[in-house]
Amino acid sequence: MEEDRIKWDERYTGDSYFFCFAPSGFLARCFETVRPLVPGLRAIDLACGEGRNAIYLAQHGFRVTAVDISPRGLERGERRAAEVGVSVDFVQADLEAFRFDERYDLILDFNFLLRPLIPLMVAALNPGGVIVMETILDTPSIEPGHTKSFLLQPGELVQLFEPFAGTVHLFEEEAKGPTPVARIIFQKAG
Repeated sequence: MEEDRIKWDERYTGDSYFFCFAPSGFLARCFETVRPLVPGLRAIDLACGEGRNAIYLAQHGFRVTAVDISPRGLERGERRAAEVGVSVDFVQADLEAFRFDERYDLILDFNFLLRPLIPLMVAALNPGGVIVMETILDTPSIEPGHTKSFLLQPGELVQLFEPFAGTVHLFEEEAKGPTPVARIIFQKAG
């Protein structure tokens, strides 16, 4: 997906960061709920961008791998991690071809939807591991410019996790506003 790499490299060019330094609002809000659920401290952040969520996890003691297609985003993430004094393993990869070579206790997936990746994510979890996912929902209020195939339909996110043994601890949708989202916290059966 060379086109995607170019698009994101362009967004990560310039003096300012594309996203703020703080983690996703959802991750910050749910972290105290999620932390006691995870069986260990090995995490991966998919489509990490500039690494804000990966860095947040590293600041809380996780050993984190952060994966993104954009080398520019990853470079910014490496600088951010060094500035705050944490270690994150940043990996450039196209998630359409990505295969997990380790098991994880926590998998983050924010603002990225690749439906065939979800079964691979669940398979890559250790027993009792957790997926925290928030991605864009297709509603009439969404800002133009999104690729429809990368948008969730209302109610779809929870349906994508129904085939797997485990517990949905949270499922919610915010269907209003310029960037409507769906969120899930899924824990694989132990």
